[in-house]
Amino acid sequence: MDCHHYDAYRCRSCTLLEVPRARQLSDKEEHARSLVDSPVWLPTVAGVESGFRNKAKMAVGGTVEAPTLGILDRDLAGVDLRDCGLHSPGLTTALDRIASWISSTGLTPYDVATRSGELKHVLLTESPDGELLLRLVVRSTALEARVRSRLPALLDAVPGIRVVTLNVQPEHKAVLEGDREVVLTESAVLPMRLATGVTLQLGPRSFFQTNTFVAEALYEQARTWVEGLDVRTIWDLYCGVGGFALHLAGPGREVLGVEVSADAIDAATATAAELGVAASFVAGDATAYALGWDAAPDLPDLVVVNPPRRGIGADLAGWLETSGVHHVVYSSCNAESLERDLALMPSLRPVEARVLDMFPHTTHYEVIVLLSRQ
Repeated sequence: MDCHHYDAYRCRSCTLLEVPRARQLSDKEEHARSLVDSPVWLPTVAGVESGFRNKAKMAVGGTVEAPTLGILDRDLAGVDLRDCGLHSPGLTTALDRIASWISSTGLTPYDVATRSGELKHVLLTESPDGELLLRLVVRSTALEARVRSRLPALLDAVPGIRVVTLNVQPEHKAVLEGDREVVLTESAVLPMRLATGVTLQLGPRSFFQTNTFVAEALYEQARTWVEGLDVRTIWDLYCGVGGFALHLAGPGREVLGVEVSADAIDAATATAAELGVAASFVAGDATAYALGWDAAPDLPDLVVVNPPRRGIGADLAGWLETSGVHHVVYSSCNAESLERDLALMPSLRPVEARVLDMFPHTTHYEVIVLLSRQ
């Protein structure tokens, strides 16, 4: 992939851009194999090398008359990356129109150096159907009335927008978003209709992988493994909006999802009802839920874990090791923390594994592993 921002040293986020894609993929697989001792490695899922991102996280800089959407350089000046080659075409088009709307609405970009201005970030997510969820991260609600009055103009300029919110982040620190979300549109949910046959419901704070094609492959891999096992009960820990849980629910199987975000649990519960599947969801900490479970006869046949980069940690890994659970599907965005967790679960051995190139042109990737008790 060619990138004029990279060549001009405006943005060097794609650290492997000069490495041929085939080499990127082989290096990632070699790295995963060095950390995870699996007897079987399925072919790596690659996807396309550009235009794959369904999400844009843009720092706002510049001026009201000429706002920039992208990153801030070392001098805290805005660098415009609206035409980033990683973004889907829909995001690129929408960001250009949103920038024009910001200017016409008089939303002052936040100036980090002087701690003045209001608009800090533009967060934009696109569904496979081309619908958009737009979050405007602001310092306060001082301009809420102005934004509301200009909302019809935004919806006319970007017809695909389904959800618009103001996220309030008043603190002067490197935090992407705040705790308060003000929904400005009738709808507060973005449907993500996946090729797998499941439509997830994303709220403003919901997590979804940035690469839709690879996320679909991730869910399909877990589904394929589970359908090949004698599994009737499943726990999906760190379930988010129910990505794994809703793909694994089916005839003869009951699924329980656990997630700390109450909003995500509400979305997952609504989706399960729409699909008519036997999946229930609980808001809570995944580790605390597992450690607090005292009904040994009712332990699940299989547990799915999809933790943040730090991994599941010693407590949950220790519980899985001693629990008697027969199978674990571990989806990891950090093979090094995965290796540490696997060392704490020696009775659960890898059976198959797969690398998925969720983040082309970087050293990051996803790896999913099926573990069975030996």
